[in-house]
Parts: sequence; C-alpha cells; structure tokens
Amino acid sequence: QVELVESGGDSVQAGGSLKLSCTASVDIFSRCGMAWYREIPGEERELLATITADSASTYYADSVKGRFTISQDNAKNTAYLEMKDLKIEDTAVYYCRSVRTLLCPTLYWGQGTQVTVSS
Repeated sequence: QVELVESGGDSVQAGGSLKLSCTASVDIFSRCGMAWYREIPGEERELLATITADSASTYYADSVKGRFTISQDNAKNTAYLEMKDLKIEDTAVYYCRSVRTLLCPTLYWGQGTQVTVSS
C-alpha cells in the first residue's frame, strides 16, 4: 500500500513563500511522475504542476507559472512544490498525486495540506 503524505501547509501573508512536501511510504518516484493540484471549496480540483520521473520535464498551469516550482528528490521519496509571491487566491487545499506511466499504472493521492494566504 502506497501512501502519500503532504506537509508544509500554513497560513502566510500575501507575497510570502511556502514549500510543500509530498513524501511517499515506498519508492515510487523512480517510476512515477508527480503532480500537484489544489482545490478551493465549490470549485474543481486544479492541476498546478507536473514533473516526470526523471525530472527532465515539467509543466505549470498559467496561474502559477513563474511563481511555483515543482521538484522531487528520489533518494528521499519526496516531491516538493515551492511557492513564492503567494496571493490570496492561492488559498486552497493542496494535493500531490502520482502520474500514470507504463511503470506506474496506479494513481496515488495524498490527503491534502491547507494553504491560507491573507492580506
């Protein structure tokens, strides 16, 4: 059973920074890409960023491009989402999820971590 556990969520002021972590209970990062999503109550879950298993390729949604950076440390079984210049509209629950590949056919979701940005 694979578990993903997010951490690093907090309450910050607008313009501040946070770094979220997503740690897996077993080694999956060597074969799974990773993605970060966020969910605002009443809205659909939004894809923010993805990274391939070899970290060679990344994708960012326009809403976070230039402010958020996705990365992963396979040795630590951990993916990260570094967030800078946070805005009030970034307030949401943030989730990590594995990305399906031929070597990683199962989707794994974390439980979420709350990020609150205030003025």
